[in-house]
Amino acid sequence: MSEITIWHNPKCSKSREAMEILNNGGYEASVVKYLENSPDEMQIREVLKMLGVSARELMRTKEELYTELNLADELDENKLILAMVKHPKLIERPVIIKGGRAIIGRPTEKIIKFLDEL
Repeated sequence: MSEITIWHNPKCSKSREAMEILNNGGYEASVVKYLENSPDEMQIREVLKMLGVSARELMRTKEELYTELNLADELDENKLILAMVKHPKLIERPVIIKGGRAIIGRPTEKIIKFLDEL
């Protein structure tokens, strides 16, 4: 069985709910506190590929920092990825990764469905 990884922010209620779902389901997960141990460019690119989404779809577009950095008008995918590398606070959470697939665990019901499909 391949390992589950979660990009987790303990201060986020949805991220804490995701951890609870994993724990209650008996799943062991490698927890990456991504604000402390930020993913690098390659890791973000890999997760984007697994998610099948654009960089903007992995971003917290309502985050004040997103507005401050004028990212709403940015069309360059590479610049959006580099913004997440430099400012991991911009990464949506939680991200659940397993078996070469990933999801953004919002709403948290998506996590249960994802785990059931594995």
